[in-house]
Amino acid sequence: MSAAATVRGIVVRDLIRTTRQRSRLIAGLARPFIWVFLVGAGFNSIARLEGGLTYQAFAYPGGMVMAALFGGMLTAISTVYDREFGMLRLMLASPSGVPSVLAGRALSATIIGGAQGGIVLACASLAVHLTFQQYALSAAALVLIALTSGTLGLLVAARLTSVENFGGVINMVLFPLLFVSGALYPTAGMPAPLRALARVNPVTYMVDLVRHTFGQPAEFALSLDVAALAAAATVAFGVTVVLFDPEQRFVGKKPAAANR
Repeated sequence: MSAAATVRGIVVRDLIRTTRQRSRLIAGLARPFIWVFLVGAGFNSIARLEGGLTYQAFAYPGGMVMAALFGGMLTAISTVYDREFGMLRLMLASPSGVPSVLAGRALSATIIGGAQGGIVLACASLAVHLTFQQYALSAAALVLIALTSGTLGLLVAARLTSVENFGGVINMVLFPLLFVSGALYPTAGMPAPLRALARVNPVTYMVDLVRHTFGQPAEFALSLDVAALAAAATVAFGVTVVLFDPEQRFVGKKPAAANR
């Protein structure tokens, strides 16, 4: 089986699985809207933001990143599920090898995360005014954001052997990444240690990139945001390939021959 066929098969399988998990899709889309419009309605009265932005307008880029981040990273749960129930062993039996299997999962995570973020972007007129060019630039930014989210999810899932463990770890990773990123409040008001963490947090650059495309005040240069996300995606994917060593692939379910 060629690498392209392996990637295509995994992407199709993940997309079919995702469309059947409607509750997960609805929850992933509801989360950013709840924060922006319900929590944001209260914050509007107390927040004083640069450029006269309402809190809802300020938080909308973070809400869009939230949808793409959760969609992309949680798609990696399929890797843990497949390891625990033996499907990963069949995938890795393909001559195309580990990189192709991971590339397929990263591509499906990019498509799913990008689609969820795209739905939030399509509703942006509820909180902000965007031109057609800004919509187009934001859609392009979503591709890089979803790709980075997917590779980070694969990195988290690289050595996990059960879906239960994945759920605990992903919550310990996702929420700190989101809260220490400037998605929900400006990083300028954070204590110095948290500001330092925000500088090495990939989600900070995701949110900042969307602020550029929305025409809002941004903290970093556009080129730095793009470079930081491209580097994070590349490093995360490379480390995942290394961590996916042969001794750990079958931890969840031993081959039948080994049980005799």
